[in-house]
Amino acid sequence: MRGIAAWTCAKNLTQFRRRSSVSYIYQIRGAALVLRTCWAYAIILCCLGSPALAAGIQLLDSDPGLAGAIWYPCAGEPKHVALGGLAVAEDFGLMGVKDCPVTGAKLPLIIVYHGRTGWFGANHDTAEALADAGFVVAAINHPGDNGNDSSLHDDLSVWASRPVDMVRLLDFMLHDWKDKAVVDPTRIGFFGFSKGGYTGLVLMGVTPDFVRFAKFCKDKMGACEQLHSGEASPSPPHDARIQAAVIVDPATGVFTQDNLATIKIPLQFWRSERGGPGVGDGSGNARVANSLPGKPDVHVVPAGHFTFLAPCSPELATAIPRICTDNPAGFDRAAFHREFNASVVRFFREHLVGGAEAR
Repeated sequence: MRGIAAWTCAKNLTQFRRRSSVSYIYQIRGAALVLRTCWAYAIILCCLGSPALAAGIQLLDSDPGLAGAIWYPCAGEPKHVALGGLAVAEDFGLMGVKDCPVTGAKLPLIIVYHGRTGWFGANHDTAEALADAGFVVAAINHPGDNGNDSSLHDDLSVWASRPVDMVRLLDFMLHDWKDKAVVDPTRIGFFGFSKGGYTGLVLMGVTPDFVRFAKFCKDKMGACEQLHSGEASPSPPHDARIQAAVIVDPATGVFTQDNLATIKIPLQFWRSERGGPGVGDGSGNARVANSLPGKPDVHVVPAGHFTFLAPCSPELATAIPRICTDNPAGFDRAAFHREFNASVVRFFREHLVGGAEAR
């Protein structure tokens, strides 16, 4: 099994406690990640003791509103998957078994959403790890706010259309996907990065505060200017079908302690200490993390925003160095993602599978 089943703990791992709602704080010593969570992930590997699977993949390319991919458990040998018309910039190393039969039944479903001007494969390694572990994973591009079409990326409408997109994707997976029978509609999770993280919080029941957003934003264009000009605030939908969520370094301007109090489902929350484009210096996500109700599983990473994106292929690093350059220099994104993906799988397994096999 690729992903988690291939992972072995690094030697120099140390665990730190920050407070009761913060599970781990990651630090760097030299070029190594300093973590000690091997025991937790050894448990995961023991739970994944059934025959090894690869990530099967089906590409969605017939509808511009549902352009992306579906990953799922598959008995086959993974190979490089050519994206054709779905390609963004350079190849980003997508691996899987294209169009192989789905292995399993009553599988939990995770819908995944990218950030501003991102693409459906931005966290493909996480999708592959989840599929290896017995989950179905679906991700699509947001029309007008993706790597091939950024015509609406700063428009106020995106704050409403993004959640609508995810409702449509979930409807498709449960009602129209050709393999819909393998999905358990009572076990649905969400994974979102950056503005995709904003989307997840809204779907979970949070009503965004655009009055707060307008008060603090200073831009003379895009959503900020539209709100200052009196354009009506969006009213994005919620979706009660989502039962657990992983939210990663979200856009934070519309969130307060009051509206976050509506969150009632299990939440794993990741934030970068150093921030980056779309999330500022990181203080906004520190504020949001401290405002979350209950005792969410909060992780703080001493790196920048783009660290959460999948490790870059050499071709992608050359084509888009901005998203492939880590802060601080020398941060081992590949090592971090082995830890990150294992934690995401553990969280969804705990809350959507209850420790039992996902297949």
